[in-house]
Amino acid sequence: MLTWVMYDIKKDRTRNKVAKLCEEAGIYRVQYSVFVGDLNNAQRKELIAGFIKLINKDDDSIYIFPMCTEDFKKCKLLGQAFDKDLIADEVKALLL
Repeated sequence: MLTWVMYDIKKDRTRNKVAKLCEEAGIYRVQYSVFVGDLNNAQRKELIAGFIKLINKDDDSIYIFPMCTEDFKKCKLLGQAFDKDLIADEVKALLL
């Protein structure tokens, strides 16, 4: 299932570790603090467990949105699409 991860992490080191976990999970950066990719339930739970170990619950936030293709097609984009320099061909294939 398509999974979006969006975060606001206070410390650079923690933020970098969260981004690395996302990359290791096989999801792709589409903006500086936004990743998207195809994850099954077990992969999503593993990623969440990794996040829980890293973040400071008083300062940081991470949103994880599982989304089916049907719901994704209902999304509306306002303004500019993803930063074309950040997205990989794999993301384009997922979204386009």
